[in-house]
Amino acid sequence: MSLPVYDAEAVERLLDYRGCIAAMREAMRSLSEAGKPQPLRQIVRISDVAMFGVMPGDLGAIGSFGAKLVSVAEDSARPGRSRHQGVVVAFDAVTNGVACIADAEAVTTIRTACATAAATDALARRDARVVSIFGTGTQARAHLRALTQVRPFERVLIWGRSAENTARLAAELSAQLDIDIETVTDGREAAGRADVICTVSGSLEPILLGDWVRPGTHVNLVGSSFLGPVEADSALVTKARYIADYRAGALAQASELAIAREAGLVTDAHVVGEIGEVFAGTLAGRESDDQITLYKSLGHVAQDLAAAAYLHTRATWERQTA
Repeated sequence: MSLPVYDAEAVERLLDYRGCIAAMREAMRSLSEAGKPQPLRQIVRISDVAMFGVMPGDLGAIGSFGAKLVSVAEDSARPGRSRHQGVVVAFDAVTNGVACIADAEAVTTIRTACATAAATDALARRDARVVSIFGTGTQARAHLRALTQVRPFERVLIWGRSAENTARLAAELSAQLDIDIETVTDGREAAGRADVICTVSGSLEPILLGDWVRPGTHVNLVGSSFLGPVEADSALVTKARYIADYRAGALAQASELAIAREAGLVTDAHVVGEIGEVFAGTLAGRESDDQITLYKSLGHVAQDLAAAAYLHTRATWERQTA
């Protein structure tokens, strides 16, 4: 039997942003509705600069189970940046055999941004027109491509720690997406002018402060996916309506929440629920136009399995109709 294997190039071709956004919305709704406890991400420290992550789980709605196996290590070609290298292995719950294998780095890049876009569409004000991206790496690129699929943003602001990298990214994306992109050197300004903010930096220290964020803003905290890196301060966590991708994961592994909780500023109850509940209509997302909403993205294997299923279905259709 020939086992379908999708390399990075195939993933990028088959996993279109609009289709992946729909797949993420359905995956997270199904995850929340199932109410089935899922294993949390396991991380093994390999060296001072490398980790090995294992994310097992299942998504009953599409009859798939499996795992993502990925190394996270410093990228020698980009000092200060990391790479996620590995595979997503998706099994068929009917046959219990492997359905397909897909490049984990490409899947993670696209599905993370698309999950954020789906959450933004559900939580941001309907009149949101300005988005600020904090970060200049791969996820900054993917997030802007995904976000423009769900809202007609009129202006994009990009803040980065390197002025050179920020200017390069702005020029690249402005040409590709035909949208007005402005580089901002001051984080307070980038936050204060935004209706939607995405932090995708993986910073070890807060780069976004609660005092900078206007009432009515929607914030996506994406760059920290395990205890350690912290992109936002406790003031933001405390004042925002906090919605997780997977509540158990956020309670155990969300750094910003852990710090606020250890300081006695919030309890576990501060996590009001999951984005899948918002998609299902069983949890209110934004409650008022002046409320600050926060979506904490840790990433869940359900997203990887849904992405793999979607691209595998597209590839199968292409083969059958060729």
